[in-house]
Amino acid sequence: MLISDPLVTGIPVMESGEPLADVRGRLRVDTRLADDAGAYAHLRSGLLDRLERAERRLPGGYHLLIVEGYRPIATQRRIFDAYRAELHTTFPEMSPEESYVAASRYVSPVEVAPHTAGAAVDLTLCDPDGVEYDMGTQVNDNPEQSDGACYTAAPGISSDARAHRKLLAAALEPAGLVNYPTEWWHWSYGDRYWAMVTRSAAARYGPVAFPA
Repeated sequence: MLISDPLVTGIPVMESGEPLADVRGRLRVDTRLADDAGAYAHLRSGLLDRLERAERRLPGGYHLLIVEGYRPIATQRRIFDAYRAELHTTFPEMSPEESYVAASRYVSPVEVAPHTAGAAVDLTLCDPDGVEYDMGTQVNDNPEQSDGACYTAAPGISSDARAHRKLLAAALEPAGLVNYPTEWWHWSYGDRYWAMVTRSAAARYGPVAFPA
C-alpha cells in the first residue's frame, strides 16, 4: 500500500510531544544531504533510541549510516513537486491523479510525510571506516533510475545486496521500525504509515517545526 492511500492519510495523529534529538555523536551520520541548520541529522528522541538499539543488533563490521532524518515541510513539498513534474515530462499521458499516486512511490505527499514529523530515517549500512555496503542501489535512487531495484524486495539485485537488505531489516524490525517497501533505505516509527502497518489506532508523531 502506498503512503498516499486514504487508509493511511486518514489515520489520526495523537502527538506525543517528543522532542527532536541530534543523531550526531550517537550514530554515524553521512553529510551528502546536510543542510546549514543541521535539520537532516535530527529525529524524534524515541526513534533515535530505537535506532541505537538496532545498531547494537548488527554483527561485527556493520554499522548504521544515517543519511537523512527530519525534513522541513518546504523542502518536502519542493522534492515531491519536482518528482511529480518529472513524471509528467516522462509520461505525459498521466493524469494529475495518476502522477500524484506515482510520485508517492518515491516521495511522500506533504500532508502525510513522515520526514516532516521527524519519524522517518533514510539510512544504509557501512563498515567501521564508513564505506557503504552494496545494497543494490544508492540511497534515493528512484524507480525510473534503478529500474525498480529500489524496491525492497526487488528480484534483480545481487545476492550480496539482498543479504545486506535482510541484515538491515533484522536489526530495525525488532526495534519497532517499519519499511516503506518501494524504498529499501526508508524506515519509520510513529508516523501514519507505521500506524497502518502495525494496526495502531493513531500515529504518535505529526509535523513538527525545526528548531522545535
